[in-house]
Amino acid sequence: MEPLYFEDFHLGQEFVTKGRTVTEADIVNFAALSWDTNALHTDVEFAKKSPFGERIAHGLLGIVIHAGLSQMLGITDGTLLAFLGMTWNFHHPIKIGDTLRVMQRVKDLRDTSKPDRGVLTFEKELINQHGQVVQTGTTTALIARRKPAGA
Repeated sequence: MEPLYFEDFHLGQEFVTKGRTVTEADIVNFAALSWDTNALHTDVEFAKKSPFGERIAHGLLGIVIHAGLSQMLGITDGTLLAFLGMTWNFHHPIKIGDTLRVMQRVKDLRDTSKPDRGVLTFEKELINQHGQVVQTGTTTALIARRKPAGA
């Protein structure tokens, strides 16, 4: 897909990513990288006795997977100027073997004081293979506008 500029987006516009399956290696590597070795993620026997009955992915790993899947859409390659912030909620655990995809919808478009950029907010859902929404949130970014003709 070609990168989109600020004026190419419209309220309610939706984009859906491809899927990505969460592996045990993802969880182990994220635990090592983040130093979050909570037993819910790293100890099979402990996790069996938890309310989940098995190891689950770190909630933050879901955010990271969402970010990668969203980036792979390519819609802001070369037009994303800055990531401004996010809100995020966790609804259900992510398990080893879950295949996740992101559905993102344009929630808000705002002009800035500079004519070469605008602020874009996406509403996002991280959805597993069963259609269950496991995480939701918003992301806000600064997006370039097209250069005016002759500029």
